[in-house]
Amino acid sequence: MNANDSHALRAHRPTAVAIAIAIAIATTATGAAAQADPSGTLDTVRISSRAQLGEAGSASEGEVGVERLALRPLLRPAELLEAMPGMTVTQHSGDGKANQYFLRGYNLDHGSDFATFVLGMPVNMASHAHGQGYMDLNFLIPELVESLRYRKGAFAAEDGDFATTGASRIGYLGEIERPYAQLTAGPYGYQRALAAGSTRVDGGWTLLGAVEGSRYDGPWDQPEDLHRRNAVLRLTRGDERNGAQVDLLSYSAGWRASEHVPERAIDSGEIGRYGTLSPDDGGRTHRHSLSGALAYNQGGGQWTAQAWVIDYALNLFSAPSGFINGPDGDQHEQADHRRLWGGSLKHQLPAAWLPADQSLTWGLQWRHDRIGTLGLYDTVGRVRTHTVREDRVTQDNAGAFVEWGSRWTGWLRSTVGARWDTMRATVTPTGGEFNLGNGGKASQSQFSPKLGLIARVASDTELYLHWARAFRSNDARGATTTTNPADGSPADTLPLLARTQSTELGLRTRPAAGWTTSLALWQARLASELVFVGDEGVTEARGASRRLGLEWSNDVQVGRDWLIDADLAWSRARFVEATSNEFGSGRRVPNAVPVSASLSANWAPAGRWSSGVKLRYLGAYALEETGTQQSKAVFTANWRLGYQVSERWQVGLDVLNVFNTKANDIEYWGAACTRAEGAGCNGGAGIDGRLVHPMEPRTFRLSLRARI
Repeated sequence: MNANDSHALRAHRPTAVAIAIAIAIATTATGAAAQADPSGTLDTVRISSRAQLGEAGSASEGEVGVERLALRPLLRPAELLEAMPGMTVTQHSGDGKANQYFLRGYNLDHGSDFATFVLGMPVNMASHAHGQGYMDLNFLIPELVESLRYRKGAFAAEDGDFATTGASRIGYLGEIERPYAQLTAGPYGYQRALAAGSTRVDGGWTLLGAVEGSRYDGPWDQPEDLHRRNAVLRLTRGDERNGAQVDLLSYSAGWRASEHVPERAIDSGEIGRYGTLSPDDGGRTHRHSLSGALAYNQGGGQWTAQAWVIDYALNLFSAPSGFINGPDGDQHEQADHRRLWGGSLKHQLPAAWLPADQSLTWGLQWRHDRIGTLGLYDTVGRVRTHTVREDRVTQDNAGAFVEWGSRWTGWLRSTVGARWDTMRATVTPTGGEFNLGNGGKASQSQFSPKLGLIARVASDTELYLHWARAFRSNDARGATTTTNPADGSPADTLPLLARTQSTELGLRTRPAAGWTTSLALWQARLASELVFVGDEGVTEARGASRRLGLEWSNDVQVGRDWLIDADLAWSRARFVEATSNEFGSGRRVPNAVPVSASLSANWAPAGRWSSGVKLRYLGAYALEETGTQQSKAVFTANWRLGYQVSERWQVGLDVLNVFNTKANDIEYWGAACTRAEGAGCNGGAGIDGRLVHPMEPRTFRLSLRARI
């Protein structure tokens, strides 16, 4: 057993302990549920519309409740984010890896410009081995999600790092009406088991436990052998105004990946459509967390405090360029082992302390990342053969914000906000022939003002105008690197913080009973798209960019049985300065999706049947700066059907990719060598071409749930 294997075994131990405790809760909750006193229950949010007139601060923010989430058919847990208008979630590798996200003309990669919080804890990883802002949501248990709150744009003072395009906050249920066990099975070796329940304990507390285990091989020629273990323990009391919660989450996974491959390798028959050039790609990961939160409101205003600690690790093996570097392939390992902790304090002053129709909220936030291993290694068959770079990194981010809300008349209100962020990082090289001089310290601060105006021009219509400055952090290693760790050549450094500026003009109205529609015209400017490329260990300069877009979102409730969402998004993303390549000169931002649309419909009558359908369109996008090479547009459809057999038994069927669409989850343009083309093809530069990851074919998943 090597060191990496022993590390993986140690990572599973907290999961096993949490699973054992959660099983005990599920099995003891049966009697307690029957005897429970209704008093002291954690309030459950039930929201039928994603946006509320008179409450929302902008045209592009809202909240999605359980009615809209419960019937969404999902191929992957992170697809819950697609309940947010304009968000697209896909994958270019194995399902144990963080997804790819697209929003507002940004290829968010694995989360670089969108912030997500689960139970108040950050998901995005700063200075991550694979990519800045890495946002792995595979630890979500969709059945436990109670609400998804989202904001697009960087207009809320509360939102800091990574919230360039927006932020989301995911909440879990505090109580489950009746404990249950659920089994799901499908083609390609799909198996999933879930048990969840809650029970009342002394002092008005509710204890919730859930355990999940799944495995999946997928349609790939090289079986994915994905296996996940997941456990949740929640101790809650009260509500969001006066309450407390303690949360213990534990997740681990391992898999083999079929990465994106040159399309020409499929067309020539060298590999099949679901084949791979590197059968040992994949990885293993874990995320264990403990958090606590307290809400207090007894005349001194609303106080909210939270603290959390997270233990995280990822070992990722991939060979995106095939065989450029030699006959053994270009596989490398990216390793990230860290602990991070932090917390926040927020206070909304009581109305009695302020002038009439005024509100004031202030807050403090702090996060500390201690990364013990942050490495890039050449590997063959997952065995390390050479250290490109290895570092230890400590990084602190402290922020303070204030937001003043004013209602000037019965129809006009405003928000004025600001935040101050300070980031400090220390990079200590521990390996790599050309990396040992790349250490040092870096720090940077930023002031980010915000301004919003909201006018109620009719009883059922509001107009919004917002302007804000914001930022997204860059990898700390990029701020201290002066030498390319791969070959010793000079390398550019980059600032810790990349500044952005955005504006939005919006409208929300209710044309008819049960129908709310909103329009948002937005613009964003990013001072520099300098990024640290984890695959190479260096900084890549991509220049300043400008984005413009229009979003149209609709929420419709038809009678008591139907909930319908219909969304359309258009955007235009351009670099300020043109870039030349083999096709000419252009300013397009590669992989920025210009058009997307979605339609979701949930049907839940009072009888035994229920159903949900999700249609999604992803328009063609430029693969390189001139737009000569374009991806193909993709349309997908997923469907969920449920039937309540009896009070105890329920069955469900998910049909994913209903029309068996033969398309790609994602496409890139880049250089690679296939095995047939030979190692170091094209003089060692590789052959430029389309790199694709195919969409999974139509698949069925049948579920059986037994309530205890």
